[in-house]
Amino acid sequence: MKHARSSGMLCHISSLPSSYGIGDLGPEAYKFVDWLKQAGQRYWQVLPLNPTDNSQGNSPYSSCSAFGFNTLLISPERLYRDGLLTNQDLAQCAIEVASSIIFDDVYARKAWMLDRAYSIYNSRCFKSRAFEEFCHANHSWLEDHALFVVLKNHFNQVSWVSWPVALRDRHPDALQEAALSMKDQIEREKFAQFLFYRQWMGLQEYCSRKDIGLIGDIPIYVNYDSVDVWRAPQFFKLDGSKQQTSVAGVPPDYFSKEGQRWGNPVYDWQKLQADGFLWWIARVRHNLEFFDIVRIDHFRAFAQCWEIPASEPTAVKGKWCDVPGEALFLALGKAFPELPIIAEDLGIITPDVDALKDKFKLPGMRVLMFAFHNEYKKSRDLPENYVPLSVAYTGTHDNNTIRGWFAEDITDVEKKNMLEYFGREVKADEITWVMMDRVLRSKSFLSIVPVQDILGAGAEARMNKPSTTKGNWRWRFRSKALTPKMAARLAALTVESGR
Repeated sequence: MKHARSSGMLCHISSLPSSYGIGDLGPEAYKFVDWLKQAGQRYWQVLPLNPTDNSQGNSPYSSCSAFGFNTLLISPERLYRDGLLTNQDLAQCAIEVASSIIFDDVYARKAWMLDRAYSIYNSRCFKSRAFEEFCHANHSWLEDHALFVVLKNHFNQVSWVSWPVALRDRHPDALQEAALSMKDQIEREKFAQFLFYRQWMGLQEYCSRKDIGLIGDIPIYVNYDSVDVWRAPQFFKLDGSKQQTSVAGVPPDYFSKEGQRWGNPVYDWQKLQADGFLWWIARVRHNLEFFDIVRIDHFRAFAQCWEIPASEPTAVKGKWCDVPGEALFLALGKAFPELPIIAEDLGIITPDVDALKDKFKLPGMRVLMFAFHNEYKKSRDLPENYVPLSVAYTGTHDNNTIRGWFAEDITDVEKKNMLEYFGREVKADEITWVMMDRVLRSKSFLSIVPVQDILGAGAEARMNKPSTTKGNWRWRFRSKALTPKMAARLAALTVESGR
């Protein structure tokens, strides 16, 4: 992984402007790349691109597939350009422009759009060679992904563990029968995945031409109700009936007396290791096809993970369990010699986590917003304490915006320490650029600023509030909100910071 001083922005695809209810891979994504170039930036960081679901709060970190793509992000305009929608279809897809995603509307319109595009494709007398090549190249995950999605629809979205036993346990005859009887629906789902893939590769190629690198995000865990657990239950801690015996989470702490019970299945690391970690290698390889660098969420669980008995309603009675993280990253290092990974090491980090990260020379994260607590001068999040092998952020998708934090969340202690640190009182209308200045000038080889902070947006632009299930992942910005003046100011700061 190259460590030249550089900077970039965090902006999920869904937050981009569009006329179709959610940001997508269409013209505004290309305009954003142009703006990044004008602003002197080198990287665009996004959140996971996996499918989202209303039942999971539309979180990109809670998906039915670790390998599949989020088809909500497919651009109707690009489909029109490719002859897969008509002008009338575009009008049918449109949703009144708003600053917040209304997911119910978006799911309905995008489902109609994909049905329509597939119908037009099917009506042609020739089939796409590119589609056939995509299906062949991605056969290892695509067949099961498409079948899983279709079966979920067939069984009214009930979990796979409640399907008929023959399908639950993947009896070959039952799978073959289902694949034959639902052939057209399966082909439609594969076609939708292909459409996303083609649009993403087009955007990726444009980023490459503009010298903009892409940073992706891999959630460490997968959902229990996912194609990943259904197709490879041996790699997760389940009983003979495929029920979870342990679930993932984090222990009680200052912020939560009951801890956090996430409910994701815990990996059976012994079986993963016995298999040569091929599942993880395939997952990382898949992501590196689409990104130059990937961030892995909750890195500390590669040293030890908090396992909670599945019968427990809270995380209190969990326990720390060792994970063969060193063996895993040795295997990943052989597969990917440069190992272009950012370790999300936020929160309370123990020496074993730092040792694992340092052994493989993986950059961790530093967040300036976290720096001003008690004894702030010792904080690892204070710029003076950053190490070059780190990625500096003003904030992340799980935090308030700088402006929102400064207006609503900052404590008296943090205000006092900030006054001492900056040597003056910082006003609300300048706080974002003051913080961005320190992050970009820091020793970290890479600095990342969320687009909300460039815009000076308040708490209404917060992307996610952890431990809540409603109202998250909805924020979007308006077309032309990012101005040439902002780009020029950021470009000047970037040059002054030696990035």
